[in-house]
Amino acid sequence: MTRLATRLAAPAPGWTTHADAVVVGSGIAGLTAALELRTRVRRVLLVTKGVLVSGSTVWAQGGVAAALDPSDSPAAHLHDTLVAGGGLCDPRAVETLVTEGPARVRELVGRGAVFDTGPDGGIALTREGGHLADRIAHAGGDATGAEISRALVAQIEAVRDDPGIEVVEHALVLDVLTGAPDADGRPGPVRGVTLHVIGEGQRDGVGAVLAPVVVLATGGIGQVYRSSTNPAQATGDGIAAALRAGARLGDMEFVQFHPTVLWLGSGVKGQLTLVSEAVRGEGALLLDTDGVRFMPDVHPLAELAPRDVVAHAIVRQMTSTGADHVWLDARHLGADFLRRRFPTIHERLREHGIDLTTDLVPVAPAQHYHSGGVVTDLDGRTSVPGLYAVGEVACTGVHGANRLASNSLLEGLVFAHRAARDVVARLDGGFLVPGDPVERPGPATLVAAAARARIQRVATDGPGVLRSGEGLTAAAARLAAVPTDAHRRSDDGRTLAAPQVAEWETTNVHQVASVLTDAALAREESRGGHARTDFPATDDAWRVRLEAALDPDGALTVSRSPITGLR
Repeated sequence: MTRLATRLAAPAPGWTTHADAVVVGSGIAGLTAALELRTRVRRVLLVTKGVLVSGSTVWAQGGVAAALDPSDSPAAHLHDTLVAGGGLCDPRAVETLVTEGPARVRELVGRGAVFDTGPDGGIALTREGGHLADRIAHAGGDATGAEISRALVAQIEAVRDDPGIEVVEHALVLDVLTGAPDADGRPGPVRGVTLHVIGEGQRDGVGAVLAPVVVLATGGIGQVYRSSTNPAQATGDGIAAALRAGARLGDMEFVQFHPTVLWLGSGVKGQLTLVSEAVRGEGALLLDTDGVRFMPDVHPLAELAPRDVVAHAIVRQMTSTGADHVWLDARHLGADFLRRRFPTIHERLREHGIDLTTDLVPVAPAQHYHSGGVVTDLDGRTSVPGLYAVGEVACTGVHGANRLASNSLLEGLVFAHRAARDVVARLDGGFLVPGDPVERPGPATLVAAAARARIQRVATDGPGVLRSGEGLTAAAARLAAVPTDAHRRSDDGRTLAAPQVAEWETTNVHQVASVLTDAALAREESRGGHARTDFPATDDAWRVRLEAALDPDGALTVSRSPITGLR
């Protein structure tokens, strides 16, 4: 049985401050939540691991999906989302997303985001994989995330001197502080966070922010894998902190591997260059290394099939041809169009000596998005009172087994807005009140930073694109063998692991990889972003959500839970 510690090894806080709410993360979800809360509660603390503009949102190329065209409808958007989700979406959550989404996008425009427009002056809409209508709004051709981030950061910068909000940059949140569990053993309420400010800002070192509300908006888990489109900060910090605080995690096994990530050789690792699905949406084709177009034989939508279908097809085609990549061919779309529609992608490829207008582009799947996370209700509430999760860190039920293209930015907008509204109502109603934290029992944990490459290799080989029971069992054993002592020393007395940023991040990577592997081993079927070679069929008996949690002794349990709204 997998056992994980319920707190990180860290020095005692050297400073303390207070807030009504702490928002962790500066992507679209975190910035939206902070802006919504700023004028409604007395004091908001916005914590970001890098600088404000370093959130994952800035990397989003494709766009934001919403039924903005009169010929489209929320019902049609709902249908496409449910199909992509492989039967595991919560229909209530999807209905919330698609009905509230258009208004949230228009509010984003009101906050200063400038989307590309058509001849009539309205927002230009395009199509991406899995969508049966043109409903993707984009900015700067392929720089939608960067434009949204710019607009929201500008709103925050405009109120930096407001005493009602404080921004703490270069800060890693370590643990969520909680009060005592209730009489039935349920997690105690939120009491704030501990965080480490990395050498800049007003406070240095480890400190504590005491608050009755914490909103996690920490993004994804990309650095659990050897290669990912996620930035280096995506080490699963929010998911791991929520797990240690007693929150339930859901759909952890559903990892989306983007089909078309620039392939630069087997030794390349870290954040890789994404070639947006929008390129295929405009008509680019996938060819194997023999020049054969293979997607029409796989799915009726061919290159525009859902991402899991395309990623799995590419891996199988690579296996059959003995190649380590396939080709993306956009040459027939025309040089002028490609430079105008995809200026960022065109420039990034040129940095690697590839011309999108004249060259075949070598691509292969890499980790891109995590459909699971901290289980929430429709208002972002988790199973820990006062703890909220929004954006990619959350499991709202919107994505099910596989995210529909460009639904992620919309999810961040919609559910951050709902969470902020709920926080205000519960603070005003006296349901969330300050209190003193208690130390959680059991040993603290720390994994040496040197182990990260090993953990990433295990995750890539185990719960990777294609999985098997044998591979997952081996991965679980290897992860369990990773030393997690708080202050491990070598035989000559030198410290091998000491509390510092790289070790804290690696510990989070290890814990997330462990939960992901156990969930993938438990689900004995193939569905969406979870493909088992030993269980290749989809099985209705598994039309459930797998939820993971730590018991009071730190033992990880994985259990089946019905999906609300399914009939």
